[in-house]
Amino acid sequence: MTAANAPQHQPQPAPPSEPDLERFGLRRFLDQLGPDELQTVAEATDLIELAARLEANPKAVLFEQPGGTLPLAGNVMGSRSRLARAFDTTAEGLVAEVLKRLRQPQPVVEVARARAPVQQVVLEGDAADLTQLPVHLQHELDGAPYISASIDFSRDPATGWTNVGVRRLMLRGRRTAGVDLVAPSDLRAIYLEQVQRGQRLPVAFVVGAHPIDYVAATMRLAQDELALLSALRGAPLGVVRCITNDLLVPADAEFVLEGYLDERGHVEPEGPYGEFLGYYGGVKRNPVFHLTAITHRRDPLFQTATISGRAMAQTDTAQLCALRTEVTAWRAIEMAVREIKAVYATAATGGMFNLRVALQQRVPGEAKNAIAAVFACQANIKHVFVVDPDIDIFSDSEMDWALATRFQASRDLVQVEGLRAMPLDPSLAGARIGAKLGFDLTLPVLAPGATRPFEHRIPTPPLAAGTAAAVTPEAALADGAKNFAALMRSTGSRDGRELVLWLDTQHAAGRLTRDDEGRWALRA
Repeated sequence: MTAANAPQHQPQPAPPSEPDLERFGLRRFLDQLGPDELQTVAEATDLIELAARLEANPKAVLFEQPGGTLPLAGNVMGSRSRLARAFDTTAEGLVAEVLKRLRQPQPVVEVARARAPVQQVVLEGDAADLTQLPVHLQHELDGAPYISASIDFSRDPATGWTNVGVRRLMLRGRRTAGVDLVAPSDLRAIYLEQVQRGQRLPVAFVVGAHPIDYVAATMRLAQDELALLSALRGAPLGVVRCITNDLLVPADAEFVLEGYLDERGHVEPEGPYGEFLGYYGGVKRNPVFHLTAITHRRDPLFQTATISGRAMAQTDTAQLCALRTEVTAWRAIEMAVREIKAVYATAATGGMFNLRVALQQRVPGEAKNAIAAVFACQANIKHVFVVDPDIDIFSDSEMDWALATRFQASRDLVQVEGLRAMPLDPSLAGARIGAKLGFDLTLPVLAPGATRPFEHRIPTPPLAAGTAAAVTPEAALADGAKNFAALMRSTGSRDGRELVLWLDTQHAAGRLTRDDEGRWALRA
């Protein structure tokens, strides 16, 4: 993140209780997954087979012998349930848990290199070789094998803050790789300033980390983002200084690739690559990463991230983007309305284009205020659907029902044009601005003390008779008008047909009447 004149981040001195350097290890997380969430491939697997094994796979996959090299894990974050497990919560409670942790800072503690698991093995010079890692081709038309689960760590010279993000690396050789720095990002801005000075930018890439670290790397908050990692972990973060540069990285990672982006700028072709929106991105001019060292655990686990294709909802990138979209949108909406109940970005749209919001309106217009807040908070969100709290936003069928029965395009559609958009969206046809739509799927706001019209009430199964003493039908109606289910409960009936016969005789005798909601009553 960038901010003028911000204080330089300094790791806190080690507290009496040192950070746990194994609790947030990738292997430990995988060990906690059951067979319903983790598939283990024990046999030797050629690298060309990995992508097909991961495609549309609902489980995380551990390849024990990929390409005759080190073990590799893939699709670790490819489901909301696994992200929720990483945060010790449920899929429905995931956003609330992330927001809670963001409000509770945790310390960042620098540890000695001798204690850092990620520096148990140090490779420099000719020994540092990217082609010795199990880096595989992910899509048919990709320009080369890609490291896709790489978290970048850099420092903004203007602030001293550590910037953290997620960047892909296209293998170019033993010690060089292309880096995607086309889309607007803090790292791109930091790098371009260094290029103007004719200087290299030190950078380190973590490969193999706890899912929480990847969630943190996708967030965009104006702060030193090492503190963001520790806050989301909900525990002190142990960091260690790199071997060949001065950057701090998580000490409990599996791998760190140290190096720099050279001073030439966006000069080398990078791509094509299957992008996170489900389509290919073409060849672009991008910077080159130069490797200076590889450090890793003694028994390291490499990692790859699933991205693109038809099974978008089961990819790492879509699930990570969805959670980031939800957290950002929630924080924006709560500035516009008071009672947000739930926020959900569908992973099938890349985790960013379609957003669902459930809220309790207090006054008319709040649904549209929420739509406007979401439009402004992220360029990526194109369509916003706002519903009442009685709709389960995680249910496609309930959302479809709300759209069909609570929406009138002439009244409830919000369209705004000329807004900044995601450049990779193929529907833009190369444009940088686009249109957004909001769908107000809420029922009319009730006046204080009012109840919903009969036609807006949702049918539910009838309740069975309780334990109260039964009375005769006539005594039940003498106590007040009742619908048929209430009459059954009052008389203790568990059948109802005998009441039909009684009502028929009483109606024929002119003793009964019915009100506008169909309740039976004794005629005065």
